[in-house]
Amino acid sequence: MENPEARTRSGGVVATLALAGTVAAVMQTLVTPLIAELPQLLDTSPSNAAWVVTVTLLVAAVCVPVSGRLGDLVGKRRMLLVCAVPLVLGSVVCALSSTVLPMIVGRGLQGMGMGMVPLGIALLRDVVPAQKLSGSIALVSASMGIGGAIGLPIAAAVAQYADWRALFWGSAVLALLIGVLIHVMVPDVPAGAKGQRFDLAGAVGLAIGLVSLLLAASKGADWGWGSGLTLGLFALSAVALLTWGWWELRTRDPLIDLRTTARPRVLLTNLSSVLVGVGMYSFMLIAPQLLQFPEATGYGLGQSMLAAGLYLAPGGVMMMLISPLGGKLINSRGPRFALIAGALVLSAGYGLAQALMGSAVGLMIVGIVISSGVALAYGAMPALIMSAVPLSETAAANGFNALMRSLGTTIGAAVIGVVLAQLTVSVGGRELASESGFRVGLLIGCAVALLSALVACAIPGPRAAGNAAQDEETAEAAAEVRA
Repeated sequence: MENPEARTRSGGVVATLALAGTVAAVMQTLVTPLIAELPQLLDTSPSNAAWVVTVTLLVAAVCVPVSGRLGDLVGKRRMLLVCAVPLVLGSVVCALSSTVLPMIVGRGLQGMGMGMVPLGIALLRDVVPAQKLSGSIALVSASMGIGGAIGLPIAAAVAQYADWRALFWGSAVLALLIGVLIHVMVPDVPAGAKGQRFDLAGAVGLAIGLVSLLLAASKGADWGWGSGLTLGLFALSAVALLTWGWWELRTRDPLIDLRTTARPRVLLTNLSSVLVGVGMYSFMLIAPQLLQFPEATGYGLGQSMLAAGLYLAPGGVMMMLISPLGGKLINSRGPRFALIAGALVLSAGYGLAQALMGSAVGLMIVGIVISSGVALAYGAMPALIMSAVPLSETAAANGFNALMRSLGTTIGAAVIGVVLAQLTVSVGGRELASESGFRVGLLIGCAVALLSALVACAIPGPRAAGNAAQDEETAEAAAEVRA
């Protein structure tokens, strides 16, 4: 019989890690209600103000896989506490900012703390009983989506009815609370890769490649896709990532073990993660614009930022409700089935959007369906990854998977941004995305989600009996920790 004390302790760990992921996601959406006002608030140009959003993405892309590997080397709990520090400092710096440069620095610091979710998921493997592991992973994995969905209306309400600095003071308090909860609730477990070296050269190479790629993808529409700067960054990214891959295959203790990553179960899961990321972000980019565009367009719904956020918030609540059910589905049918189901539900949501995009309530229903699909898919991905990697690489592998999701959202933003920029109408002297542009964007989201389901169908089953010894060793190590 399960020890009630152990059950309570593991429940507190799961709740703490899910809250940590939710807070990290809220950090990302904090500035969304302020985007249009940032140039005036910070006395700068719109192009400079855009860096307040971009810098968090770039820093997180680099720090998530690095913090994951450090979690394997020095301990996941220790790195969770380390991630809480820049979240607090970054929030304080942003709250005190009056110009764009310190705001960018603060947002960059917030990006450094985004490794909390993959670290938390990896730690669950060490401390949660096997029968509760799938549901716990699903909840913590979905916390990024939950935070993003509920963070928008909260941020909009604060920005509308209080001083904008209150957003960042509030986030500083939340981050500090998370640090305290991690210190109190999360047990310290032995580092899985203790004694190995940190691959500094690999971290630098990956940083150069990722920053170049994401910068070109996120800024290409503004700079021009054929401009020398955009093409140069894409070229630099290709060279850096190829060189990084060459190094990782030859160094003794790589940042990311590419041989493990190349296993079909891991490789196809990561590819499906990119596609789900594209599918998820397509709706997040389209729905707020449809809700807020003026009714004079004939398809805009004329809602305020706060009202738009409130219409989309039920999607976040649904993710919270679906995650435990996703865990049960993983236990009964396996994580591959759950990933396929999630991608199909995501695709169905986009199909439904073609009929319901004409009303705010309709978009709310679409958001609930899409969020349900994302919750199922996001819960299945870490389970697939962790079933195919050794215990010593759990955090690094989850960090890389989180990076793949982030890459998907960046690609989705770039693709949908190009579509909406090309298909426009003129309303009152302003160029706005047209109804056909939104419909094409929704069709792209539907197609990408279907493609993700097809990729997931190709994921092989659990590892063969030849790896049984490794599975047994992993189970024994987890059992020792729980004891």
